[in-house]
Parts: sequence; structure tokens; C-alpha cells
Amino acid sequence: MTLLKHIAIIMDGNRRWARKQNKPSFYGHRWAMEKTIEPILDYVKSIGIPYITLWAFSTENWRRDPKEVNSLINLFREGFRKYGEKFVQKQIRLNVIGDYTAFPKDIVKLIDYYKDKTEGFTSLTATFAINYGGRDELLRAFAKINKQEPEILTKISSSNWQERKKLGNAVNKFLDTAGMPNPDLVIRTGGEKRLSGYLLWQIEYAELFFTDTLWPDFSPDELKEILEEYANRQRRFGG
Repeated sequence: MTLLKHIAIIMDGNRRWARKQNKPSFYGHRWAMEKTIEPILDYVKSIGIPYITLWAFSTENWRRDPKEVNSLINLFREGFRKYGEKFVQKQIRLNVIGDYTAFPKDIVKLIDYYKDKTEGFTSLTATFAINYGGRDELLRAFAKINKQEPEILTKISSSNWQERKKLGNAVNKFLDTAGMPNPDLVIRTGGEKRLSGYLLWQIEYAELFFTDTLWPDFSPDELKEILEEYANRQRRFGG
């Protein structure tokens, strides 16, 4: 199998899955948290892929029904406590991207606690994107550049396209994913064939895979099939 370091997944289809079960939409989110995520992480760890990033809550999700949003927030509270302890036991590093400070303080504290407690683990970094949007990430990154290293912006505005391309590494360290390799593969479950702004900067040369499988039904077996197809693709990186 072609070596890859980072899988990014858009976990789509929870609400549609719940409706098919004649359940409230929130049931799909809970099922996925309890039944889907852990087997995927265990499989990725077992085959030696060191990074996986899962999009759990976008900056646009705040527009959903307030009852659903509140249920999701409570699920995050429960989920980070549950997975935080499991990650400590399994030696998986917890990471979070997006402006998660928008969530209640106890959740922020919980995230920070387990991020610190698992920081030294290197076999797998499991990143959850919450209150994340690709444009929002870039805006926050450029705000940090303007505050910390404004000379980068000066170089960008005064250089030609060849010189600007070399400045990419300077921008990378201000992104939420600083220190991580860019995704090699992006998977979206649920049948939609769009990226919705996911990791806009980072996925320039990522391979894309769209599956009709709803996220609660996504399994390690299907991931294995996707990775086998990925291994047969020829990546050219613009060449």
C-alpha cells in the first residue's frame, strides 16, 4: 500500500441515518460517537497511519435547531471525557482544531486537559475539528500573522508568484494544523460530493473519495477498501 500519513474524514449522514431508523436526528450522532469512531481509530492505529482528522462540528452548524445544537454540545462534553480516558489507555494523542473556545468553559477545560495529558503519544494523533471552517481557519491564521510576523504579509504583497509559493511554509505554522502533515486522503461519507471548505489550505494535493455510506454505518472494512483504491492511484502533485 502506498505510504500515507494523514487521513481526513467528513463525517456526514448522521441525521439521515437516524431518520431511516425512525429515530430523532440526534440518535445518529450518539450512535456514531458510541459505535463508529473508536473502531475506525483502532484500525488506523493498527496499520500504522499516524494522523487522522475528523470533522465533527462546523462553524455553520450553529445555525441548526437550538435543541440539536445543545444536544451536540452535551455529546461533546460526554465524548471528550469518554475518549480522553480511552486515549490515555491506548496511548493516542488527542488534538482539536477550530475555535473550540466558543464552547462552554467546562468543555474547553476538558479538551485542554486531555490534550496535555496525551501530548507525548506518537503512534496516532486523532484530531477532531469542532467549530471549524476552512475560511475561518485562514482568517484566524492571517490575523495571527498580522500580529506576530507582519513582515510575511509584506513579502506576500511585494513578491512575484514564484516567491509567494515559497512563503507557504511560513503560513503553515499559523494554521490550526501546524506541525501536522497535510492530508493524503480526504473521505466524505453520506453521498454528498463536496468538501464544504474542509481544510482548504491543506488538501491542495489530497486524493478525494466520496462514499454513499452514512457515517454511522462506516466501518474499518470499508476504510480498508478505500485505502486499497488509494494505493492504486498515481499522485502527481501538479507535475
